[in-house]
Amino acid sequence: MISKKRNLLLIVLTAFFITSCSTKETLQLTSLEDIYPLQEGKIFIYRLDSTVLSNFNKTLITKSYLAKDSIADQFTDAAGRKSFKIFRFITDTLQTTAWKYTATFFTSIDKNRIEFIDNQNLRFVSLVNPVRSGVQWYGTQFIDAPNTSSDYFFMKDWFFEFQQADEPFTVKYGVIPNTFTVLQADFEDPDGPFNPNLPRSEKAFSKEVYAKNIGLIYKEFLHWEWQNPNNDGSYTLNSYGIKLSLIDYK
Repeated sequence: MISKKRNLLLIVLTAFFITSCSTKETLQLTSLEDIYPLQEGKIFIYRLDSTVLSNFNKTLITKSYLAKDSIADQFTDAAGRKSFKIFRFITDTLQTTAWKYTATFFTSIDKNRIEFIDNQNLRFVSLVNPVRSGVQWYGTQFIDAPNTSSDYFFMKDWFFEFQQADEPFTVKYGVIPNTFTVLQADFEDPDGPFNPNLPRSEKAFSKEVYAKNIGLIYKEFLHWEWQNPNNDGSYTLNSYGIKLSLIDYK
């Protein structure tokens, strides 16, 4: 009888321990709105480095600006999700000129994922639940690129992945703790250093970093394709890049 009571006690204590641990883990889970807490009136200032074509598409150069993302109207989209309109303004890095409007973005949020529509009307699944290192998802599933003639064919079948979860990351603002890196793409064809004498080369790299209780603090995107028919190489028109690094927010 004593042995049975001891066994019962052990079972109860074990169940209590497991339940307590599960509850603790649940409480520690990071939600989508923890790392993307948008609300009307918020402003984010970034250093923006833009990679563009130059010299008759023979070279890529970088132009630098300051970018201001202003969270404007909150609305409900057609799917009933909380959504926001985001206005982007830019100025020179010394702010000698007035802020100039350049683009409008949209984002929609529900408990399972966050979608982002850029100024080219490209729709990305930026974030998903659970927010945990190693989680992958089809981030470019809404981008229509049926064949190689599409300007965005290089984005076909990008699977995003959470990496470096809940770790510090350094931006212009400084070292920010509790950040979550989303690797979106990282490939080059062929591998190795760029060789302009090859008939064709391509590279794509894309990642975003979000910080808990702040939002997007870093973005890096670069795609280029080099074509070299008749030894007269140049970059294709869909070769471009952007880098954002958070300077301030309020």
